[in-house]
Amino acid sequence: MSTGTDSLASLADLPGVPEAVAEVRKSVDRLYGHRVMRRRAAEVTSEAALRGARASAALDGADWSLEEIRRRTDFGGDEQARTVGGALRISADAGQLLGIWRHSPLQVLARLHLLAVGDADPSAGRPRRTGEDASPLFPIDLAASEGHEKPTEGVQLPPAPGADEAAASLDQLAQLLVARAEGAKSATPALVVAAVVHGELLALRPFASHNGVIARAAQRIVLISEGLDPKAICPAEVGLAELGTAAYRDALGGYLSGTGEGMARWIGHCGEALRLGVRESTAVCEAMQRGMV
Repeated sequence: MSTGTDSLASLADLPGVPEAVAEVRKSVDRLYGHRVMRRRAAEVTSEAALRGARASAALDGADWSLEEIRRRTDFGGDEQARTVGGALRISADAGQLLGIWRHSPLQVLARLHLLAVGDADPSAGRPRRTGEDASPLFPIDLAASEGHEKPTEGVQLPPAPGADEAAASLDQLAQLLVARAEGAKSATPALVVAAVVHGELLALRPFASHNGVIARAAQRIVLISEGLDPKAICPAEVGLAELGTAAYRDALGGYLSGTGEGMARWIGHCGEALRLGVRESTAVCEAMQRGMV
């Protein structure tokens, strides 16, 4: 899709999007006004990062419990452990990359990939090269690529664009984000900007692997940068996991369709996931207030 400012503004006016934006804003404001946030905001941020990482890893096929993640000290074992470890590293560093994001989003994306795969991987931190394919985004697609029967239900996602096309589109997206950071912001709501960044990274799949966890982390950074969730206490990844991989995949199909209806469905899905993330952190605040945490 075109990622110009005018294009983003038009997305904000699609049917259902203004309502989704208003509901998200109200939900986030209510959480920020919680009594616990006045005294223990840093703890809520830390817990949101952990829960977001757990959920993001689950969406990539490593569905571990919070208790297991808290107990573990080594995440370098099997593939699932490495997936969880990468999500934790990304979640821990995402908030520290905000200053770089404002003037060099591509540098941040490279850093996120390095955090996801570890520095021992020769592809760490670099985009796909000509002839390199991107790994599947969802476990359901990974199973199909490994020769298992592909489900007949749900949207069939197109393959990732070639490396050169992906790089060109990614550069356009980065230019838009830098322009917004430098003061060229339109009235486009943060939810819409975050959903577009999230969807575009899933569409482009600029790296050979781990594009899902990177896209979700980028969405979080946008929500912080755009001022909707400056303390990073609204883990949308939790909501995405709660809504389920099939719904996530189908909503992404709407984004990839490029139609107004499909784009609105994707933005609405991201909004609903964010509200569920708010609900998760609200429950954390309530537990803290009762002295249970």
